[in-house]
Amino acid sequence: MSDERARARVPRDAEDDYTPAAAERRREFLAGRAGAGLGHVGSFSFDPAVLPGNIESFIGVAQVPIGVAGPLLVDGEHAKGEFYVPLATAEGTLVASYNRGMKLLHEVGGVKTTIMDDAMQRAPSFLFASAREARQFGVWLDEHFGEVKAAAEATTSSGRLRDVEQYSAGRILFTRFNYTTGDAAGQNLSGKATAAACAWILANCPDVEQFFLESNFATDKKSSQVNMLRTRGKRVVAEAVIPNELVARVMRSDTELMFKARQVSNLGGFMSGVNNNGSHSANGITAMFIATGQDVANVAESSAAFVYAELRDGGDYYYSVTIPSLIVATYGGGTGLPTQRECLELLGCAGAGKVNKLAEIVAATVLCGELSLGSAIVAEEWVAAHDLYGRNR
Repeated sequence: MSDERARARVPRDAEDDYTPAAAERRREFLAGRAGAGLGHVGSFSFDPAVLPGNIESFIGVAQVPIGVAGPLLVDGEHAKGEFYVPLATAEGTLVASYNRGMKLLHEVGGVKTTIMDDAMQRAPSFLFASAREARQFGVWLDEHFGEVKAAAEATTSSGRLRDVEQYSAGRILFTRFNYTTGDAAGQNLSGKATAAACAWILANCPDVEQFFLESNFATDKKSSQVNMLRTRGKRVVAEAVIPNELVARVMRSDTELMFKARQVSNLGGFMSGVNNNGSHSANGITAMFIATGQDVANVAESSAAFVYAELRDGGDYYYSVTIPSLIVATYGGGTGLPTQRECLELLGCAGAGKVNKLAEIVAATVLCGELSLGSAIVAEEWVAAHDLYGRNR
């Protein structure tokens, strides 16, 4: 008999594992095994019955403080007007910094936002006897796109297959099935639809030697150059033109110095090999994702950003942020949980038909944060702000 201690399994209720009693049994088990007190973890305001599909072995909640910044003024095609933005974070100065950027851009008439593209991927790969068969399959796939599209869309009421990209290497054809996914983020939707499409392909194309449903070419939850160029989720641009007088009054800086700092930052980013020449887009995006029930791991790709700035005649400062892989949802996943739904309702973004509005608000918030932190660094107020509000106190 092995001397290894028997594995103590976390308690589960086979009939209904989503009850306060089931959660309490698990907390008691953990307290006995680890000696940890879980009083705060076990304090929550909703019925665990709403959680199937969101979590397993539920024990309680992580209470992340939520602050609000605003009003954020947005001049978008889907988001128009003022918004008070919920930010869930434990980082001091974050809310204050975004709020300062929102104050600046409110005075110039708000942030102009534009959604440029919309695509969610699954990326199967197909293996053949040689490169020639792989090339011929690419031709066949183009010729039968209509049938492939029909097979994929039979699995979903909201997903639509836009196109299939092809990339060859050796005897492998890598593909990217691009979908629009309605108000859902769409990773699961695109996976199910692509599985059905590939089943049809395998039944009708005997030359395929082997296939894998995902080849890592969708780069799910990983930032990548292909998605920064080709789009994953929503591709959103947020932009504004700020007069020098306003930068001096609100930010205690000036546009010429900010533009010079932007040039230095671009070079520093190039030298270090970053895929984001901005300052801290992940801060605002993560805080909004936690507050509104997004899949927070998507910050890995959603926070990628292209910053572009111009110093114009007369000292006006044009500043834009392009977010090429913003993955957000207003339906499904964690967006229906009580706290997260309240935050979506605060933004007027809960439910169907609101995902583009949310994407524009996120992008506008990012722009405000970039300008605020950039000016704080130039004005040499960055460290002082952390001493006053943040973790250095």
